[in-house]
Amino acid sequence: GQTTLKSPQDIQVYAVNTNFTLRWNYTGNDTDVTFSAEYRFDDYELSVMEWKEVPGCQNVTRTECDFSSAITKYEDKHHLRIRAERREEVSPWSNIFEMIPCFIAQIGPPGVELQSTNGAIKIKISSPEANQDQKIWINDLIFSYNLVIWENSSNAEVRSQRIVPIQIIDDLAPNTTYCLKVQAIIPSEPEGLFSPIHCVKTTRKVNDLLCATNLSIVALNMEFHLHWNNQHKQHVRYNVQYLLAYLKTLYDDHSVKWLSVPGCENITDTQCNFSSVITTVSWIYLRVQAVGEHNKSCLSKELKVDPLRANEIGPPGIKLDISDALLHIQISPPGESQSETMRHHYDLSYRVLYWKNSSNNEEGIQMKETKQTIGTVSNLTASTLYCVKVQAFSEAYNKSSPFSKEECIKTPGDKILPLVVLATFVSALAIVLLVAALLGFALYQAYHKIKYVFFPSCQPPLNIKGFGVQVFISPYLSTTEEQIENCFIIESSITEEGNQNDFKDYKHSKQSSRDSGNYSNDSNSGSKVSEEMLEKGIV
Repeated sequence: GQTTLKSPQDIQVYAVNTNFTLRWNYTGNDTDVTFSAEYRFDDYELSVMEWKEVPGCQNVTRTECDFSSAITKYEDKHHLRIRAERREEVSPWSNIFEMIPCFIAQIGPPGVELQSTNGAIKIKISSPEANQDQKIWINDLIFSYNLVIWENSSNAEVRSQRIVPIQIIDDLAPNTTYCLKVQAIIPSEPEGLFSPIHCVKTTRKVNDLLCATNLSIVALNMEFHLHWNNQHKQHVRYNVQYLLAYLKTLYDDHSVKWLSVPGCENITDTQCNFSSVITTVSWIYLRVQAVGEHNKSCLSKELKVDPLRANEIGPPGIKLDISDALLHIQISPPGESQSETMRHHYDLSYRVLYWKNSSNNEEGIQMKETKQTIGTVSNLTASTLYCVKVQAFSEAYNKSSPFSKEECIKTPGDKILPLVVLATFVSALAIVLLVAALLGFALYQAYHKIKYVFFPSCQPPLNIKGFGVQVFISPYLSTTEEQIENCFIIESSITEEGNQNDFKDYKHSKQSSRDSGNYSNDSNSGSKVSEEMLEKGIV
């Protein structure tokens, strides 16, 4: 059972894409030694993991082997071990090496094709796993590419730039040999391997005067305008075209996917508003097609547009108000009336400057920064003119707007005078209310007196209501002497002295009663009835 063979050491796995190579060291001096490897991987469905022979790594004579065919699950943890063998003699197994394939795999070099055309170089790139059946990187669209290019001469300047799968490199010297290499990159992953170096010679560039040149963008508050120069002196019509940037990340030909900008077709001006195609914050590419006589056309260079970085922030709007000894500042975000994109995609902050404006000189300028569109300033001085201006800025995009137009407002005077005015007003109001109350009470009493005198609520008793037609007279009013009925006595030829005396006494009594003043209706009526009855008796 004893052996002199040593175990292999320093096991490593070298992986590029889905190509896995197992390497190790052997320090023994034995000859005719071969090596065999076994592996197992974590399978949560099995309670016991069995060791299996690694295909391509059995009885090998070198200290490396290719075991790519054994790796089919790139996200599972794999365990590897190796031993040395010589005829029937075997060494102990080496220490177990653990690895997860997708974590240790390196991005391989991409495929590169070059074409020289009109003083430029057209590069066509294929993904690192374009020709492989099994792929560790499932989606080729996750790759971006880094180009390194230089002139094939001594002391040449090397420049690097990000490119898309189909890219045209211009601004190159004519009739010059350029060399380049390309590297595939995945964010948060180690950098990939560079492709082999390719070299190509540029051709002489033909300068077509029909083409539009010097494309530039002027953008304010998400209103975008494209400007260009016209080299041709003859009549030229222009078509502005755009391409969504993501289409360039695809590996197929995107030359047929350019679209015309609405309102920028067959125009003669050298500018165009293309805000209508900025529907999202995605990048786009722009180019101008010039059409001359006989429908001859020429395409300008392409211009890449990142809307949020190309756009400039305009000044915000402000409104001032003073209440409760506070200066209230209301801020309107830039471009709020033109587009909601400013508010949705820029995380805007505001820099507020305010100061006392005395003798047209700015003194004691103070600054506040806020993310809110409403701000307040306290500790104001009475009867003082305060001025305010506001600037909007975005830290994420390192942009700031010009300051808004200055707005000024004057604080009210001392508070003593308003208090005096208020006290005077309250006192006057109290006096008016008191006088009105007294006047109302007097009118109320007079009304009741008049109503009681002229429109009494009481009525004469029913037993005397039918007698006479004399109007009821209130005892509270003085009246003229009441008219008295005149009575005449017809003396008969035969009278008794006694009766005449009684009648005279009655008349005397009646005259006395009349002289005594006013009397009630009831007494008057009773007297008149008695008098009539007496006269009838006498007669």
